[in-house]
Amino acid sequence: MLEVKSGFVDYLSQFGETEKRSMFGGTGFFVSGAMFALVKEDRIYLRGGAQLTDKLIEKECKKFVHVKKSSTAIVNYYDITELYDGEDNCLDAMVKKSVENSVAEKEYRDSKLNKRLRDLPNLRLTIERMLKKAGVEDVDTFFSMSPEELFRKVQEAHGYDVDIKLLWMFAGAQTGIHWTLLSEETKQQLLRAI
Repeated sequence: MLEVKSGFVDYLSQFGETEKRSMFGGTGFFVSGAMFALVKEDRIYLRGGAQLTDKLIEKECKKFVHVKKSSTAIVNYYDITELYDGEDNCLDAMVKKSVENSVAEKEYRDSKLNKRLRDLPNLRLTIERMLKKAGVEDVDTFFSMSPEELFRKVQEAHGYDVDIKLLWMFAGAQTGIHWTLLSEETKQQLLRAI
């Protein structure tokens, strides 16, 4: 396995700087935080997507199946070991396309366009519903207002006995941290602002 793995690592260097992490009981390969390849038990798998999936199936690459304790998960990765070993002339283009697809999908997933309020730190479905009832319909609106304004809107819609932690949750969500990590000074400033 190590021989295939190290040779594959060298091969991947032409597609940009890769990072390696333990994934699915093997080693996942990432570019810009997006996983696009996997090496497990001397087999090499490439992430499909759009037309690339059709091309991998056409090349008779079998889909990766991850066996868990109580179930199996079939993910969008295909066994390219024979293509790699046989130095298939299409492989470079397929790996490049896999990297592009994976990075683009991760960027979209991470963008505000794809986020719902409940996807932000500290928020959950209940809080998302509270915000929507208060007129804060989306992530852009949420970020366009201060935490104090958001809290006041929720108070107006739901009553003034709303838990003060909500104010801190909004501040944490806007800075990307859990509300308990806010400094005591920040919490006091927020309290004074309402």
